[in-house]
Amino acid sequence: MTNRSNLTTEQRNRRTGDLDRRGTLEIVDAINAEDALVAPAVGAQRRELAAAVDLTAERLGSGGRLFYVGAGTSGRLGVLDASECPPTFGVRPSLVQGIIAGGRRALVRSAEDAEDVADDGARALDKRGVRAGDVVVGIAACGLTPFVRGAIRRARQLSAATVFVTCSPEARRAVRADVVICPVVGPEVVTGSTRMKAGTATKLVLNTLTTVTMIRLGKVYGNLMVDLRATNAKLRDRSERIVMELADLSRRRARSLLDAAGGEVKTAVVMHARGVGPRQARRRLTAVGGSLRKAIEPDERRQGLPGRGGSR
Repeated sequence: MTNRSNLTTEQRNRRTGDLDRRGTLEIVDAINAEDALVAPAVGAQRRELAAAVDLTAERLGSGGRLFYVGAGTSGRLGVLDASECPPTFGVRPSLVQGIIAGGRRALVRSAEDAEDVADDGARALDKRGVRAGDVVVGIAACGLTPFVRGAIRRARQLSAATVFVTCSPEARRAVRADVVICPVVGPEVVTGSTRMKAGTATKLVLNTLTTVTMIRLGKVYGNLMVDLRATNAKLRDRSERIVMELADLSRRRARSLLDAAGGEVKTAVVMHARGVGPRQARRRLTAVGGSLRKAIEPDERRQGLPGRGGSR
């Protein structure tokens, strides 16, 4: 497809054709009204999202890695989502990686021409050592970005699983991927400015993909991020509050337990619920694939959390 004028992401929005003639508040309202279309568009892709999650969770659970590949806004969103996984879910930085056309420089300065060579996308995967068992998510709002499509083709050659995220329904069949996620948000408020609705939709898709994948991998208990890395005061406070809630302990006792557990929330909770030391708690967690719920399940069934009658 070479005629980009036919793409939804490049068409003019009839509802905003006179933006420059409107007042400030009217323009703000117009943008807000268009943004309201994004969440339903993403929701319409719920089955595709679930399929992408199941595929990704299976690969990551078997030792694979997740790679986002994009250019411009799409690439920056991929790098952003990847960079937030270690502190939120306690995973190693190599588990989820973001690749942007133009490299690190393109994160803070436009490098639009970097997206035009498909072979560069393929080489970027080779440089990261992508292999069978990994998952490659190509992100291209318009669906045509050569860098992204080259990466997807190379991923398929390597027998990696592939997911393609686009907001252009006209391009969805032009890319071969295991799962295609295509939230149709319609033409942008400012024609072609896919950092707006398409960018918002992409952010929602990527957040959902990694969050649900990490839940499936046991990184969340209920709705608590029990595998977080307490690397600052805010996260240390959150860790303490999680242990306080799950073990029904005072902050002082929760802090003491976390200190003994090396700051690991899961380990601390298992130590309390099972009445064991940190080494035994870690062994139990390893035996059940890191699932806190499975690690404390016998105590839950008999007496529930708090498992050992903690006091405040």
